[in-house]
Amino acid sequence: MYHYLDELEAQSIYIIREAYNRIDPLGMLWSIGKDSTAMLWLVKKAFYGRVPFPLIHLDTEMELPEVYAFRDWIKEEWDLPLELEFCPPEDEMDPTLPPASRAAARKTEGLRNLLKDRQFRGVFAGIRRDEQAMRAKERVFSPRSLDGEWNFKDQPPEFWDQYKTDFPEGCHVRIHPILHWTELDIWRYTKRENIPMVPLYLSKNGKRYRSLGEKNITFPVDSDAATIDDIIHELETTKTSERSGRAMDNETEDSFENLRAKGYM
Repeated sequence: MYHYLDELEAQSIYIIREAYNRIDPLGMLWSIGKDSTAMLWLVKKAFYGRVPFPLIHLDTEMELPEVYAFRDWIKEEWDLPLELEFCPPEDEMDPTLPPASRAAARKTEGLRNLLKDRQFRGVFAGIRRDEQAMRAKERVFSPRSLDGEWNFKDQPPEFWDQYKTDFPEGCHVRIHPILHWTELDIWRYTKRENIPMVPLYLSKNGKRYRSLGEKNITFPVDSDAATIDDIIHELETTKTSERSGRAMDNETEDSFENLRAKGYM
């Protein structure tokens, strides 16, 4: 069932290995959510069970308790080279941003600090084009300035899976191995591969999380999907946005665009 997942998997593993062969040093961002954990699974497949570069959690210390419990368990279970990058406090963020966007901006600044300290030439990020309109403009190999700023109007073309991997000094590259996947693909793959997940994605008392973020800006949605099969069935019919539980997405229309241009994942 879902044999097309083999093609998605093969393309993602190709992207991961291509980045590893051509860009150094590399790091990988892990949010602990379903998408970045599926990407982590693909990395382990690409390198025969190991993760050959640092795995970084940008920690605001505001994750849900279940997220931290899952992070600590899977770190030991999979023997992950996990590193924590603690994000600056909210009172250091741009005061002109709406409240939820200001809270979300902490990870942008945390990533900037990480890039400054570690000088990564490339970082993997588990975003998908179908998740949000601004992410639909992304490239698989997406150049950024050293401080993380993204000129979405000036990105390299990527035709027929031909990727530009050599970039000039003075920039770093975001690599998006699952950009071509959908939310439904992720859940079908998670089921097929039996990938562990944070239990908050499953319904409890008629609510579940479709997208995980900080506890002060992320909320569950109405759902009776208590198993992965239920989630798959729900996604095959629902018209509700995946990010409907993200407070930031319900603020001003350009909030997400402004954050993305400044380096938000």
